[in-house]
Amino acid sequence: MVIVLFFLGQWTLSVFMQTFFLHRYGAHRMFTMSKRWERFFYVLTYLAQGPSFLVPRGYAVLHRMHHAFSDTPRDPHSPRNHTGLATMMWATKKSYHDLAHKLVTPEARFDGGVPEFPLIDRLGQSWVMRILWGAAYAAFYFAFVTHPWQWALLPVSWLMGPVHGAIVNWCGHRYGYKNFDNGDDSRNTLLLDFVTWGELFQNNHHRFGMSPNFAVRWFELDPTYQVMRVMAWVGIIDFGEHVQVAHYDEAAA
Repeated sequence: MVIVLFFLGQWTLSVFMQTFFLHRYGAHRMFTMSKRWERFFYVLTYLAQGPSFLVPRGYAVLHRMHHAFSDTPRDPHSPRNHTGLATMMWATKKSYHDLAHKLVTPEARFDGGVPEFPLIDRLGQSWVMRILWGAAYAAFYFAFVTHPWQWALLPVSWLMGPVHGAIVNWCGHRYGYKNFDNGDDSRNTLLLDFVTWGELFQNNHHRFGMSPNFAVRWFELDPTYQVMRVMAWVGIIDFGEHVQVAHYDEAAA
């Protein structure tokens, strides 16, 4: 039971930080926050993802490229361009690595305006720290595993960030329904998306790229947006006066 609770807690915090901080804040700037809160969530993202920490700048540039070239040959992670999930994620990993380590220079329109914390980036990209994180997870599992099947969760704990990315990028462009014709393969995979905290409303998000609410129909629920509403109410984040509002026109559908 301890391992299951740990895994569920790690999964929830990691995917929330990925969609809230890396995606909606880092890549899209759907809201603002103070520098102190930005640093807090930067560190929390690192703690949540551990050995699979994704540097915000690398994530943001890659994601902006995905939106610009969605499901075309220039899309850095479209299922349409790969024979399987593994090949897509390996290609994505190489593209992300080059961007995160600044080995390539992206187009100017995809760069800039991203949160940066060089110390955390160095820790996140350090193989020494990744090995230490991995060893700490393994030691925890060794201490608390009660059934052999629980060991199958350990590799997912090690690769939590990329696992979430694989689910969203593959399933969100292959399975589900469409509310809008966006000219790409984006789909809404789940009606109540607690698995990836709203990330699998890909079709909605590709239509309203700057809307903090990924749900648009009455039966859809974006959990992250509900948490963000509370954050805005208590003053942690600010949506501003010109936030994009996603909507669905039943008559035009």
